[in-house]
Amino acid sequence: MPADPVATSYDRHASAFAAEAAHSAYNAHYDRPAVLELLGDLTDRVVLDAGCGPGLYATELLARGAHVIAFDQSANMIALARRHATEQLSVRQHDLTQPLYWLAENSIDICLLALVLHYIEDRITLLRELRRVLRPGGHLIISTSHPTADWLAAGGSYFDTGWVQQQWSCGITHRFWRQPLHAWCSEFTAAGFTIEAITEHQPTPAMAHTHPAEHQTLTRQPGFIAYRLTTPATSTTGDA
Repeated sequence: MPADPVATSYDRHASAFAAEAAHSAYNAHYDRPAVLELLGDLTDRVVLDAGCGPGLYATELLARGAHVIAFDQSANMIALARRHATEQLSVRQHDLTQPLYWLAENSIDICLLALVLHYIEDRITLLRELRRVLRPGGHLIISTSHPTADWLAAGGSYFDTGWVQQQWSCGITHRFWRQPLHAWCSEFTAAGFTIEAITEHQPTPAMAHTHPAEHQTLTRQPGFIAYRLTTPATSTTGDA
């Protein structure tokens, strides 16, 4: 099987991405604050950070008292994430498109899928696998690009679906799936989740000082969107 060009790009530019994402407008002042608010109280919760990248979210999860299991396809990203190693953090290399064979059913309280799902081709299969490892009543927090932002960037009709490719300033090739809001929601429910909350990100006040141009844009039009999904309160493993 040929190498995934996006995964290869992230692996090649892991250090540059980590340095930029630690302080960037869209990561430090936009996605991480919105996602952490949706996660709620994490004290003694077992949290799966799927597609963890260099460990920036894992660091925040640990600081909030979670026991974190983190994985990523990129070996170089995992090496960076391991710098945050503590007794409450387990890190491993794993391809998100493959089954989570090393995790038992009903073993995770919360799954985090931050800015990852739009890279996956078979999203419903992944979502069902995450549902399998979640405990009854568990939550999946997903952040991704806002369908309106994708439409404004790629053009065409808002209702178009397909792959879009961009080149980022840190050198990464960004190839992602775009589709309208109803299509995302349909995939979540097809995988057996209930949508509990939807958040359209708002920039932090600090962004106005550190990244004024981005702050001006993101106060007028959306960039990212996040979803808080929940599993049934009783186990339904094996359902169609």
